[in-house]
Amino acid sequence: MPNNIRATFLKIRGVKTLLAIFASIVLGGGIANAEKWDMPMAYADSNFHTQNGKAFAEAVTLATSGKIEIIIHGGGSLFKGNEIKRAVQTGQAPIGERLLSAHQNENILFGVDSIPFLATSYAASSELWKIAKPKLSELMDEQNLVLLYSVPWPAQGLYFKKPINSMADTKGIKFRGYNAATNQLAELMGMNPVQIEAAELVQALATGVAEAFVSSGSTGYDRKVWEHLTHFYDVQAWLPRNYVFANKDAWNALDQETQNIVKGVAMMAEAAGTAKSEQLSNWYLTQLAANGMKVQPAGEQLSADLKKVGATMTESWLEQAGPEGRAIVDAFNEE
Repeated sequence: MPNNIRATFLKIRGVKTLLAIFASIVLGGGIANAEKWDMPMAYADSNFHTQNGKAFAEAVTLATSGKIEIIIHGGGSLFKGNEIKRAVQTGQAPIGERLLSAHQNENILFGVDSIPFLATSYAASSELWKIAKPKLSELMDEQNLVLLYSVPWPAQGLYFKKPINSMADTKGIKFRGYNAATNQLAELMGMNPVQIEAAELVQALATGVAEAFVSSGSTGYDRKVWEHLTHFYDVQAWLPRNYVFANKDAWNALDQETQNIVKGVAMMAEAAGTAKSEQLSNWYLTQLAANGMKVQPAGEQLSADLKKVGATMTESWLEQAGPEGRAIVDAFNEE
């Protein structure tokens, strides 16, 4: 990593005022002739993924001396979450961010981060990502995309509006799903999955369209779900990832030096975002508790039930993934 790129990203992370940003840009040569890249993101501006994306965008502008100006559009304001990948593939947006496993229906390998109880810590998540990234990059290249960086969410837990002691207590609950894995989890636990984007979660909970979901403490905190739900079970099922990608045609239009700079900043964004996620992980749970939610590990029977569900889901994923997917999991288990 060139020192100037590292310094630029770290500088952006510590910028306190727009004046400081403006001064840095001027010193870097200005952005009068900048190529503007709109970057849709699905999560609210306050979310750490979106904040990390903003830091990445500003650092790219500075490090490229204004050749590229990335403009962040958070909260699904430019394209809804389920529209972002397609928009970047087709050139409607040159760059974007999306939940990796949201595309598992396209190719099972997109769900490698959501295999239950496989990689349940930040260190394990990073190791699995390192192993899976080359294959995912190859897959995305075939889809007219360039993979830039990925940041994990905190570990997933279960949110309910009542105490849950076993799967006998989950029958018939309307469960918000966000990918194939969460829909399968719901079905195996006797719940009714409902596909709902993060931006629509609060409304779904308020109107009874959804009564429970699996996600990190981050989502619960950002959406103030304590206004509708009462219990969070910290089962640490998996650490799903968001990923940032560029349209390959827009990427290939950049000169080699600019591509290298953006790649360098992306590496720093991945490191900084992962560190922030880990830093906030326990804090989010304390905030849920502080706002009245019962935050606790799963009880003995629920843990046993989830273990069986996880084994079923893992075997299902491996069967669908075939030799390529099994090779990734085997390589991870050998580490």
